[in-house]
Order: sequence, then C-alpha cells, then structure tokens
Amino acid sequence: MADRYEPSSDFLKCLAADEVPLSGSEMAVANLRLLIAMTRDADFSNRDWAIFLLAQEEIDSPSVRAALLYAAENTTEDMVVRSQAIWGLTRRDPAVALPFVQAALHGRTVDELMLETALLCAHPSLIADLRIWAEPSEDPDMDALAAQALAACETAGWE
Repeated sequence: MADRYEPSSDFLKCLAADEVPLSGSEMAVANLRLLIAMTRDADFSNRDWAIFLLAQEEIDSPSVRAALLYAAENTTEDMVVRSQAIWGLTRRDPAVALPFVQAALHGRTVDELMLETALLCAHPSLIADLRIWAEPSEDPDMDALAAQALAACETAGWE
C-alpha cells in the first residue's frame, strides 16, 4: 500500500481535515496568518499543501492575494504548485492572474489545473494558445478540457 502524500506539518494536516478554523475568531485569524506563512516554508510538502489549501479557501484578503501572487511568481520548482497558486489567484482576481495563465499556456507543457484556470479566467487573449492545446492528442480528457476553456474564451465578455 502506497503512503499518502501529506505535509510534514501537523497544523496543515489538521487544516486539511477541517479541524482548524480560518475565520470567525481571533484564533482563526492567527491560523490564517500561519497558513499564509507556510506558503514559504522550507519544507516542500508544507509549501505545496499550504498553497493548495489557501487557493481552495473562500477567504479573500490582501494578504491571501499577496501569498498566492508570491507563489505564482516564485514557485519554479513544481508546475503543479505554481498552477495551484495561479488558480487561487484567478478565483480572486482574474485580471491579476491573466499574465500567468498566458505564460503557462504558451509553454511547452500544461497541466489539467492550468486548463481549468484558463476556463475560469475565460479571456480572449488565451484563444490562440488554447487552440493548440485543444488539438487531438493521446489524452482525450485534456483535449476536452482545453476545448471547454477555448469555448469559454471565445464567448468571454472581457473589455
């Protein structure tokens, strides 16, 4: 049986299990500050989980956006972690995330989360690159997701 991929931090494990609040009290505010700090932790598993958990949260604040922006700009070691940060940033402010999505789609590889991010962003500037990613490949699920993102961008109402 394979080991589950978990952070080394007990705090992040509890947060992932919904045992730690991030809003509604002074303790929760302190927990949110700790989560944000852990997006820069020396341990990769902690950084990865912290960015993932923060991106998933409904909480939107300047400090949350700053943490996600920092991760989007500085997480070069792992495309998935960077994609998580960009996805979380897109949920909060698509205009700020757009240059990251453009750069990612213009790259040599793209992951499923970045295609989901392009779908969420739905900006006409992504059309040319998404046409390439939507071409038939050996992965029909990725092709379908790219086609959905392309359709969203083609009908987008950005100004």
